[in-house]
Amino acid sequence: MPQIGGPDGLGDWGHCDPGEPRNRRKRSSILIEGADGRRLLVDAGPDLRQQLLENGIGRLDCLLVTHGHADHIMGLDELRPINRVLGEALPLLATPETLAELQARFEYVFRPPTPPIFFRPALTPVAVAPGRTVEAAGMAVRLFRQDHKVMETLGLRIGGFAYSTDVVAMPEESMAMLGGLDTWIVGCFQRRPHAVHAHLDKVLDWVAALKPRRTVLTHMGTDMDWSWLRANLPDGVEAAHDGMQLTIPAAT
Repeated sequence: MPQIGGPDGLGDWGHCDPGEPRNRRKRSSILIEGADGRRLLVDAGPDLRQQLLENGIGRLDCLLVTHGHADHIMGLDELRPINRVLGEALPLLATPETLAELQARFEYVFRPPTPPIFFRPALTPVAVAPGRTVEAAGMAVRLFRQDHKVMETLGLRIGGFAYSTDVVAMPEESMAMLGGLDTWIVGCFQRRPHAVHAHLDKVLDWVAALKPRRTVLTHMGTDMDWSWLRANLPDGVEAAHDGMQLTIPAAT
């Protein structure tokens, strides 16, 4: 946010107030830090370099890619400095379908690493599947299936926290995996229905069924003004903003 364009060429803000800094949103990605300090990055979009610098993140331990759309993968080249910090390839978790797409687009990042200089990024592919629990950066990550209409995407749950981006319909077995949540970050593209993304009323229906303590909306489009959302969302539901940090209570 904003989209390229607008009457003056400085951006199409839609219904969002350009004077509100929390409406200036980069492509969706999250970093999850476990109790031992190891870090899992979820998705690597085109803004990754700026996101890592702005948030003081110089080390990662694992990458999970939810699906192969450009706004979630086009920052893979920015991981080369991470390789230099680690001194080795970075594990990349994704479904076989997503790995195949990444290998077609970024064949060079899956070649043998070139330490210590790493003149290209180095990733080690790890195939995962929904319905399974995998280890990532020392955390037990439960993966579940999401319907993005044009493809399936991965959702993830770690203890009482879950993350669901790029979803328009949630399969029944995935809804069952989301019971008893403390905090849920979920994609909510706009107020009116959309072909491949959940809209506000649909997300609020999910929230009513699942009853998480806290719900944070992400992956928002140009009619999701931060101030409007703050004034109109029900208790327990809020809009994300760039640099937002959440502390999730340990599971009991």
